[in-house]
Amino acid sequence: MSLEAVYQRNLHHRGQSSGWLRAAVLGANDGLVSNASLLIGIAAAGKIDLLRVAGLAGIAAGAMSMAVGEYISVRSQVDIEHSDRLMEIAHLKEDPEGELLELTQIYIDRGLAHELAAQVAQAFTEKDALEAHLRDELGHHEANQAKPIQAAIASAISFAAGAAIPLLGALLPTTGGKVTTIIAFTLLGLAGTGYISSRLAGSPVVRTTLRVLIGGSLGMAITAGIGALVRL
Repeated sequence: MSLEAVYQRNLHHRGQSSGWLRAAVLGANDGLVSNASLLIGIAAAGKIDLLRVAGLAGIAAGAMSMAVGEYISVRSQVDIEHSDRLMEIAHLKEDPEGELLELTQIYIDRGLAHELAAQVAQAFTEKDALEAHLRDELGHHEANQAKPIQAAIASAISFAAGAAIPLLGALLPTTGGKVTTIIAFTLLGLAGTGYISSRLAGSPVVRTTLRVLIGGSLGMAITAGIGALVRL
């Protein structure tokens, strides 16, 4: 197999999409559970006339909250990476010999013989000492670099999409109770989220879907119970 074919094969690795994928899955799951829980609590309390307003407000507020929270969280990671970079620049300037020894020991710990590890460390240092230390000492890679704006957008959009599902269940005409319809729509949404996330992440479909369903069901059950108590 040619080197180009190997590069093309490596494009299927999922680590490069872990940032936005985590934010999207979290946003969709949070949108489903939080808005469903809100609507179930209101419906269980007998406030059916408030479902539309509460559901729309839940989507808007939740999407903005998720976007801002995700941006701040990921931005903090960017700040940490930047701080580490400045610190490593200072270390290389103050003690280049010690940093070379440190890099050599890293390669020894990974299985290289001392002489070969020293040669590799020297070669990487001559090419780009800072990049070598950021990559091999601190684990900073361009492929998994934090992207706050991307994460915020993915989180907001997926939250709104997830939160719209239980609201749709609440607004559709039904012969049964609103709570039952909301729960049914939300469970379908959770199952869909679990399936999609498992396919994107390459994880077992059944296990991932069950994990999402169980977690979401617990959240809805607790909120429904609180709403029922308020009604009493």
